[in-house]
Amino acid sequence: MNTLMLGDCLERMKEIPDGSVDLTVTSPPYDNLRTYNNSLDWGEHVWKPVLQELFRVTKKGGVVVWVVGDATIEGSETGTSFRQALYAMDCGFNLHDTMIWEKQTFTATGALKTRYAQVFEYMFVFSKGKLNIFNPIKDRPNKGIMKKHGTIRQRDGTTRKQSSIGKVYIEKESQRFNVWRINTEVSNANRFHPAQYPEKLAHDHIISWSNEGDTVLDCFMGSGTTGVAAKNLNRNFIGIEKDADYFEIAKARIDMAIRQLAIDL
Repeated sequence: MNTLMLGDCLERMKEIPDGSVDLTVTSPPYDNLRTYNNSLDWGEHVWKPVLQELFRVTKKGGVVVWVVGDATIEGSETGTSFRQALYAMDCGFNLHDTMIWEKQTFTATGALKTRYAQVFEYMFVFSKGKLNIFNPIKDRPNKGIMKKHGTIRQRDGTTRKQSSIGKVYIEKESQRFNVWRINTEVSNANRFHPAQYPEKLAHDHIISWSNEGDTVLDCFMGSGTTGVAAKNLNRNFIGIEKDADYFEIAKARIDMAIRQLAIDL
């Protein structure tokens, strides 16, 4: 299934049935910093109803990944992202995890006189009740470990005495931490949107919080990066975008991903 909707997300989300979405991966505008073509006046009157609608359409045990940052005004951050997270909890979501996207290739322009350069965004992971799915990514290299005596810490956190002398072998890679260092660089040929996040960001969240055949939503679809990742991972996708130009770009990109999958099969 692939459903793309052109229009205001608050209006079009009303067409999505209650409890039908397994996972939302989206990045809303930031304190009116992302008003592309003046297409969205962003404030509490928008993001509060959006979070309410996301709670309605999310399945029990489903997840919303809300990638967001704050504007810095006269040297101070607005804190809007935290207000959004707290309001999501008021709507009924659990704040399952506060993750960080560290932008590996971000370069600060000029020296900041009163603060350090901000090189990250928040990735709030909200769950509707107890989580249904978690497929942890294991790509953190383990250092070689060898013990010849003493105790061994087991996976459940308990310890036991080592029964024999010799090497203790562990997996080559461990579960990733919740700070994700992902390259922000998108080549000009592949950049379709002023705030386009890397496909790997969407890809890794989709792997982590959903299974094949599940339904993924992006209510601020932009140029369709979440949709491309969802189709490449054999998920159903629902995308909503208000700007007609970006909608057509997203549609073309997602259609191309679907065609490529058909060729590969």
